[in-house]
Amino acid sequence: MLAKMTSKNQLTLPKSVTAAVGPVDYFDVEARNGQIVLTPVRIQRGDAVRAKLAELDLSEQNIADAVAWARKSSATKIPRKK
Repeated sequence: MLAKMTSKNQLTLPKSVTAAVGPVDYFDVEARNGQIVLTPVRIQRGDAVRAKLAELDLSEQNIADAVAWARKSSATKIPRKK
């Protein structure tokens, strides 16, 4: 099967190929030995949150400080004018 690349580097994958891997929105893309390899990735929200937290390298103390700040901020809200 052929897939044509557009001027914006976009490809349309044949329906028979996408049907074979099932419903997926994301693919891991890799160049391997002159070939483009697409691997279906099923992203879970929890996995995305854990990955972001790992990337931020937050300590338990950072989280405790943030919770304390949020609690303090919500307790001292300025009343609205009527």
